[in-house]
Amino acid sequence: MKFTPVNRYIQVEVIKEKPNEPQSGIVLPDDFKPTEERYAIVKIKGWAEDVKFRNKLWIDHEIIVDRSMVEDIKLGDETVQVVLENYVVGIL
Repeated sequence: MKFTPVNRYIQVEVIKEKPNEPQSGIVLPDDFKPTEERYAIVKIKGWAEDVKFRNKLWIDHEIIVDRSMVEDIKLGDETVQVVLENYVVGIL
C-alpha cells in the first residue's frame, strides 16, 4: 500500500538509537525506560505538496523534530510515521 502525506504532513522514519548497556553491575527493573531526549533525528520518506519548505527536502535526508509529535499510523502490517511541518525544528 502506497502512503502519500497531505495537509502539511511529512512522512518520516525515526532513527533507532542503540540502547546504552550499563557499565556498572547495577541491575535495573525490566520496565525501566531511560528518559528520552525531547528532539529526535528522523529520515524523510515523503511529504505533502503544501509543506512550506518542501524545496529543501529530499528522500532519506535528515531533519530534527519534536519527538512527542511524531504520530504512528497502522496500515495493516505496516506502520507509517508522520509529523506536521510545524514540529520540524531543523534540517541537517
